[in-house]
Amino acid sequence: MKKISLGIIIFLIAFHLSAQNKIVVFQTDFGLKDGAVSAMKGVATSVSSDLKLFDLTHEIPAYNIWEAAYRLQQTVTYWPSGTVFVSVVDPGVGTNRKSVVLKTNSGHFIVTPDNGTLTLVAESLGIAEIREIDEAVNRRKNSEGSYTFHGRDVYAYTAARLASGAISFEQVGPLHSKEVVSILYQKAILEGKKLKGNISILDVQYGNIWTNISDSLFKQLHPKYGDVLHLNIYHFNKQVYEGDAPYSQTFAAVAKGKPLSYLNSLMQLSFALNMDSFANRYHISSGSEWSVEVSINPKK
Repeated sequence: MKKISLGIIIFLIAFHLSAQNKIVVFQTDFGLKDGAVSAMKGVATSVSSDLKLFDLTHEIPAYNIWEAAYRLQQTVTYWPSGTVFVSVVDPGVGTNRKSVVLKTNSGHFIVTPDNGTLTLVAESLGIAEIREIDEAVNRRKNSEGSYTFHGRDVYAYTAARLASGAISFEQVGPLHSKEVVSILYQKAILEGKKLKGNISILDVQYGNIWTNISDSLFKQLHPKYGDVLHLNIYHFNKQVYEGDAPYSQTFAAVAKGKPLSYLNSLMQLSFALNMDSFANRYHISSGSEWSVEVSINPKK
């Protein structure tokens, strides 16, 4: 019995440590022009100097909740289970929107306002549990009079306490419904021989168009390199672009400035101009209001 009890204790300690691994990853729309990000990291370090602090990005366009949702989905799974993410794109700061910590089925934690930021990770990684932050306990001391910087006073502080093991997930606050505020968008589907999807994001450095159409869905059309994809792009359901792009393995498969379709680094169907910006030339952007339809013309 003693050996069994000792084994259980060791297991519980190992589980506790793996659940809270001292890593915190920050994402905001603050930019790096002022001290806001540094202040958040200072709060976290003051909780525990043993924490490892990293940046996902601080270049989310101002107030762009959709892009925050996408960047989390793009990144979270590359970090070890137990990593705590802080995502602060919070145009409703100080209002009655909820401050929560979501634990995914993969064991990652996301500290954020429940304002749509959790849309995509909730779908792709699943929700193990959500807790609403109890600000009576998990708020930086003497910050009660501040209503416009919850990223510093609540989110960074709570994330640091959780990641360091100062509190357990249960001590974050009361259970929250396993439903999050979600942003509506065109999910990737195949209807007959036509793919429908969303322009999730732009490859911003190069102006490439990244959709949410996965390689597995795309391959149901049995594409071959050289097949021509016919692309329609819509903004709020109004057509803004129509054209053809050969399915290519490399950008150099087409002449400079010509369109192509390809699978991006996340294995999602994407569109580009070789050595030019598709987005700039055709005034295309990304977000929940942008959608695509794609069909295929086999190579002759």
